[in-house]
Amino acid sequence: MEWLVPVLIVVGVILLAGIYLWATYNSLVQLKVRVDEAWSGITVQLKRRADLIPNLIETVKGYASHEKAVFENVTRARAETLSAGSPGEAGIAEGHLQQALRSLFAVAEAYPQLQASQNFLQLQQSLVDTEDKIQAARRFYNGGVRELNTKIKVFPNNLFAKGLGFTEREFFEVADSGAISEPPRVQF
Repeated sequence: MEWLVPVLIVVGVILLAGIYLWATYNSLVQLKVRVDEAWSGITVQLKRRADLIPNLIETVKGYASHEKAVFENVTRARAETLSAGSPGEAGIAEGHLQQALRSLFAVAEAYPQLQASQNFLQLQQSLVDTEDKIQAARRFYNGGVRELNTKIKVFPNNLFAKGLGFTEREFFEVADSGAISEPPRVQF
């Protein structure tokens, strides 16, 4: 009978540790899924914007066909955005695309007929709407990454989180913050 109390204490401690590990593991899985979902949301919006850009280029080309370098830069930046596989790559591509779009809109400013084109105005509005959605998706993603990384780093989770296969995620930050300090100017 004397041995029963220590055995019950050991069993209780093991049970509590198991429940803690189970709850922590499940919360880490939930955070990881939320971050994956948020990254998917970013890629959807980046793809949406990339799909708008060829239409915008074709519309501007009709008025400014001699601006070949501008169109090539936008097309190259669009391809870079679509091929980005990580938040770091996407951040670099984002800066390049913002610079290319600025130059495209600068060209468009020189053509009053283009500025009055209904098709061009609709494309601009769609692009502005998409940029807003990208910003919202970035905030959601970075918030999820913050929660996941914090959960992985806090004690005692840091003792076993990596052993369970959980690693810190990368924030989606633009490498050249000056490139996105203000959105492309689309006011005509």
